[in-house]
Amino acid sequence: MSTQVVILAAGMGTRLGSPLPKTLTVLRDGRSIMQQQFDNLTKAFSIDYRPMIVVGFKLEAIMERFSTATFVYNELFDQTNTSKSLLKALRASGDGGVLWLNGDVVFDPEVLERVKPAIANSHSFVVVNTSKVSEEEVKYTLDESGHIDELSKVVVGGLGEAVGINYVAGPDKDALIRRLDEAGDNDYFERGIELAIEKDGLKFKAIDISDLYAVEIDFAEDLDRANELF
Repeated sequence: MSTQVVILAAGMGTRLGSPLPKTLTVLRDGRSIMQQQFDNLTKAFSIDYRPMIVVGFKLEAIMERFSTATFVYNELFDQTNTSKSLLKALRASGDGGVLWLNGDVVFDPEVLERVKPAIANSHSFVVVNTSKVSEEEVKYTLDESGHIDELSKVVVGGLGEAVGINYVAGPDKDALIRRLDEAGDNDYFERGIELAIEKDGLKFKAIDISDLYAVEIDFAEDLDRANELF
């Protein structure tokens, strides 16, 4: 079965100050952020993946450039956060697990090679970086079994940061859908994961890619850092 991949790209990305969706920001090698994501996916999975993009802000610009993808429209992109974009995508997905990416993440192609065994073995996971723990980023803690316990920007004593690349296995997907529906409009999708862990006993592995690069582009300095890394 081919891998289902969702890219969350509905947001306005106002902090970067671009007139286009943030995922279309051009990197130093001439590719957009989303193009490097597609290139990484193709390198990892060849043609054996099915991309779905959640669009909202200036959706035509994304749809024109990536016309072979399937699209899901978050019509409330200016009123809701990633919990509702992911909810729409998971409801529209087919049977089986879903790998999802924030549409503003520039990452090492080796990240996908590292997570492929977990996908093959149907293990839900969150990709993390333990080399730094910034106040404004999504942080995590682990439970006694070594799985994700807390996952949010307000975590105290975080062990590292989530980088915006995640997977929900097929058997876990319905529970995550229910909890994303329960999450608030302004919640990040991590809130749905936390609720599914708490209320449904879901187990998300933390896959550490600290020796590789993965940069979520929010500000101009993030873009500069990403351009220095690849």
